[in-house]
Amino acid sequence: MRYLPLTADDRAAMLAKIGAADMDALFRDVPQEAVAAPEAFDLPAAKGEIEVERILTRFAAKNVAAGDGPFFCGAGAYKHHVPATVDHLIQRAEFLTSYTPYQPEISQGTLQVLFEFQTQVAALTGMEVANASLYDGSTATAEAVLMAMRVTKRPKAILSGGLHKHYVETVETVANLHGVTKRAMASPGRAEDLIPLIDTDTACVVVQSPDVFGLLRDLKPLADAAHAKGALLIAVVTEVVSLGLITPPGAQGADIVVAEGQSLGNGLNFGGPYVGLFAVREKFLRQMPGRLCGQTTDADGRRGFVLTLSTREQHIRRDKATSNICTNSGLCALAFSIHLSLLGEEGFTKLAAINHAKAVALADKLSAIPGVALITPSFFNEFTLKLPRSAAAVVEALAAKGILGGVPASRLGYADDLLIVAATETNTDEDIAAFATALEEVL
Repeated sequence: MRYLPLTADDRAAMLAKIGAADMDALFRDVPQEAVAAPEAFDLPAAKGEIEVERILTRFAAKNVAAGDGPFFCGAGAYKHHVPATVDHLIQRAEFLTSYTPYQPEISQGTLQVLFEFQTQVAALTGMEVANASLYDGSTATAEAVLMAMRVTKRPKAILSGGLHKHYVETVETVANLHGVTKRAMASPGRAEDLIPLIDTDTACVVVQSPDVFGLLRDLKPLADAAHAKGALLIAVVTEVVSLGLITPPGAQGADIVVAEGQSLGNGLNFGGPYVGLFAVREKFLRQMPGRLCGQTTDADGRRGFVLTLSTREQHIRRDKATSNICTNSGLCALAFSIHLSLLGEEGFTKLAAINHAKAVALADKLSAIPGVALITPSFFNEFTLKLPRSAAAVVEALAAKGILGGVPASRLGYADDLLIVAATETNTDEDIAAFATALEEVL
């Protein structure tokens, strides 16, 4: 049975009401290169379930998966070991089937989980308060820029050249609809190089550390300069495990900290779903997007949890809404929280130390190869190499040998001879040796 409730007259009436001449005008904001004509799809005729399964299996066999061999890719998504306990717990029916607390007064278990998640995020980032998560790190960054505009009532955002390209594109997409003007560094540079760009129209400065090349930055001078001009500093972290070793952004003067939490409890999953972390100074609490769970007591003095802040238009007047985002899918935040709870503070610090040690060993091994230069002077578990030829070609050659050897910087709009490499606790000494041998062979 087909379900097409709208007639051509119905659609014409709706288009006339909103002032669109036709369906093409309705979707005019969609880039033309993203619109494919029906004839562009060369789809086979209908097939049976068994046939379809075999065809898709053959397609899948062409991939080199993260678990098939040595894996050194990063650039915003990282392969970490997720304990079996995490999957076991999140697949319990009471967790797996609950999405988000639409009836918070009876969702005590969900609210307590989110409250504990918020506590963990605040502690990790060195901030005073955190929300119940956003979709991912990039959307959290865009929301942070909009929040800074509301707080400062200024139109300009300065984006560091070391900010991940996908994050920049997400901010630009949102900015296009909210009147944000921006200035970005043409190259990564140092965080201090952003200081001359800050003026009285600047709402915020957005800087990533470790940046897209893995470079660790001292945020304090930039924070002081931003505050001197009445602007906010937004710190972005794409590798949350780094917070186990480096000074938290909050302690470096950040006003808003956003992060991608995928590294804890969540696999690579072909790019999602992930979990965005969002933490702020308490004085900015009422401008924070998303949801905030709080702890209270009931009439009998018993501890309980409540949805303290709901900032989207489903809950409050649209003109008062700070965001249409409530949380991410919730399950990803729970997986994050379980993994971090299993590690504990000492275990998390140890995990971060192992990651850094693996990266140092790998960097030493690879930079010793003739023609290879390490261009990241300080890093956590990710660094960038300058190669004697195209990094994209090198990556393809390594993949043919069963090694996923990093991300060519050209994919993110940088030089073709730069290779971004990451190492985590999942990389063995044998993996590192195999990578070094294969890289020397393909150069």
